[in-house]
Amino acid sequence: MISALRSAFFATDREPASLLARAASFALALGVLSLVCFGAFSALSYHWAWGPVMGYWRLFWRGWLTTIGIAALALPLSCAIGLAFALLRRSAFLPLRYVARMYVEISRGTPLLVQIYFYWYIFGQQLSRDFRFLAGALILSLFSGAYLSEIIRAGIEGIGQSQLESARAIGFTRAQTYRYVIFPQAIRQILPPFAGEFASIIKNSSLLSVLGIEEFALAAGSVSSVTLGYFESYLPVALGYLILTLPISLWTQSLEKRARFET
Repeated sequence: MISALRSAFFATDREPASLLARAASFALALGVLSLVCFGAFSALSYHWAWGPVMGYWRLFWRGWLTTIGIAALALPLSCAIGLAFALLRRSAFLPLRYVARMYVEISRGTPLLVQIYFYWYIFGQQLSRDFRFLAGALILSLFSGAYLSEIIRAGIEGIGQSQLESARAIGFTRAQTYRYVIFPQAIRQILPPFAGEFASIIKNSSLLSVLGIEEFALAAGSVSSVTLGYFESYLPVALGYLILTLPISLWTQSLEKRARFET
C-alpha cells in the first residue's frame, strides 16, 4: 500500500512519475485548491449575478484583444532593449556603461505608474495624443527592459573566465564569442527569470489604463462600476490574464529543457 502511494504521488529525477501519476496528482491539487476557494467564497455569503456582467462581453473581448496587442509589441521590444543595455553595461567605453547603469537603476528604483505619467506627459503627449497605444507599449518595454538587462547581464557574467580565454585563444572575435560560447550557456540561466518577467509585462499592462487605453483591466473597472458586480467583473480578467501568461510559462519551461545539458 505504501509502495503504491509512493509511486503514485512521489517522483525524483532518477524515477520520474508516470503520466497517470502526474494526472492524478494534478487532479488532487486542483481539487484541494477548488475546495479552498469554494469555502472562502461561501464564507462571504456573496450573491452572484453574472447576467448583467455578461451583457458587456464585447467590452471584455475588445479589452482582452488590446492587452494582447500591447503584449505583442512590448515583449520583443523589451527583450531588444534589455539585450542592448546588458551589452552596454559591459562596454569598455565608460560613458556608455554609466548611461546604461543610470537607466537601469532609475527604471528599477521608481514605480511603473510614475514612469507612465512622466514619459507620457513629458514626451509622448508632445508628439501626438493619438500615440497612446504605441506609447504605452514603449513605456512598458522601457520599464521591463531594465529588469531584463540585469537578467541577461547576470547570465553573461556567470560564464567562467576560462571559457572566454579559450575562445580568444582559438581566434574567436568578440561577436563569435558571444554567439558560440556565451549565449548558448547563458540562455539556460536566464530562461526561468525571463518567464516571470514576461508574465509581469502582461500583467503590468493594466496600469496603462491611466492613459485611457481601453485594455482588459479598464474594461472590468468600467463594467463593475455600472453593474456593481465586482467579483463577476474581475474573475474573467484573472482568467484572461492566466490564459496569456500560462502558455508563456510552459513555453519557456520547454525551452529550458531543450537548452539543458550536462556540465
